[in-house]
Amino acid sequence: MGAEARLKELGLSLPEPAAPVANYIPFARTGNIVFVSGQVPRVDGKLWPIGQLGGEVSLEDGKKAAEICMLAILAHAKVAAGGDLDRVRVLKLVGFVNSAPGFGDQPAVVNGASDCAVAVLGEKGRHARSAVGVAALPGNVAVEVEAMLELG
Repeated sequence: MGAEARLKELGLSLPEPAAPVANYIPFARTGNIVFVSGQVPRVDGKLWPIGQLGGEVSLEDGKKAAEICMLAILAHAKVAAGGDLDRVRVLKLVGFVNSAPGFGDQPAVVNGASDCAVAVLGEKGRHARSAVGVAALPGNVAVEVEAMLELG
């Protein structure tokens, strides 16, 4: 089963690739390697959720936010792959979690992105990863995820 069929089976869809909001490009490609800029979670065009994990944002919402970030990454990956998501392999994800003091469950939050990558891409979604707690993120969003990909 291909990635597009898996998306449909999971009841997920890719968003329109977001335009950059500052002086950067959404992704950079060198050879078959693609670096996707950090993606933040948007629902109906608005940043969601806002706040810190271990504070006003629940672990469940943080995981969902990371999944939304992964879908945004896949939207850019599809463009980079000429419209063929089956060409995409995830090499590494870096998840940044807006964390209240004392919050240490960043890996569980970023699992939302990792689980999504594997669910959509199968074995090509398995990857190396970092999950980092930070004091703040743009727009005070709860999560941001960036990716390094390979096109086959």
